[in-house]
Amino acid sequence: MRKHLALALLMFLFTCTAATAADGVKEPLWPEGAPGAKGTEEKDIPTLTTYLPASEINTGCGIVVCPGGGYGHLAIGHEGVEIAEFWNKLGVAAFILEYRHSGRGYKHPAPLQDAQRALRTVRARAEEYNLDPSHIGVMGFSAGGHLASSLGTHFDKGNPDANDPIEKVSCRPDFMILCYPVIAFDKPYTHKGSQHKLLGKDAPAELVESMSSERQVTSDTPPTFLFHTTEDTGVPPQNSAVMYLALKEKGVPAEMHIFQKGRHGIGLGRDVPGSSAWPRLCHAWLKTMGMIPQKN
Repeated sequence: MRKHLALALLMFLFTCTAATAADGVKEPLWPEGAPGAKGTEEKDIPTLTTYLPASEINTGCGIVVCPGGGYGHLAIGHEGVEIAEFWNKLGVAAFILEYRHSGRGYKHPAPLQDAQRALRTVRARAEEYNLDPSHIGVMGFSAGGHLASSLGTHFDKGNPDANDPIEKVSCRPDFMILCYPVIAFDKPYTHKGSQHKLLGKDAPAELVESMSSERQVTSDTPPTFLFHTTEDTGVPPQNSAVMYLALKEKGVPAEMHIFQKGRHGIGLGRDVPGSSAWPRLCHAWLKTMGMIPQKN
């Protein structure tokens, strides 16, 4: 009896795993190994998991999704897979980035290198994914929002002399979606855990400033959508507010929503009064910015 139960449990677990794996195709960002990798274990291999919409509703827009986790872990479920599935239903391709972080033994610049590579990869393979290479953005939650904003303020046009065709492509996002993001460092409202896990407790002042996203905004920073909640005590809404003001000062198109209800880390915000509207508002903003056709 016990054998049959054990076998049934194993088959159930295998079936669940196979079903999950079929939802997305996971690939290493660097097949030959990531820069600065400390080994060849799973923790040393940043990955990108592809979720493509049905061809008949494809809008040609793609989003690299950076889950949160305080730069110590990754909230792959409600800030990764659920987000990808949400966008797929609206005809938007999503690519979940599993970046290196302190929980895997990595600090700056590894997470940023991974995000830059992810954006380059999607843009370089846009034709394969049936995407418009000028409609590729980045989205991040909490510390993943910091990573997304770092990508939007630390990008380059690519290296035309690189042997790797992916490295020849620009890593500038065409838009940013920042969800209850960590933004500012060394402020009373800073999420100290994210800052310390990314940079260390004794990071030089110039490094802290360079990774405080609101201080790095320029007129070339991509158009940005931000959302936060007043009740967020983990990462206070001042983070979104200072980023919005910095974008406005530089003339960058930006839209911000700060809702009353919702703890930190609400993801899609289902069943949270008021805050549950943010995905719909974000979708509408992408239409406004011309990233998604108005008819979709």
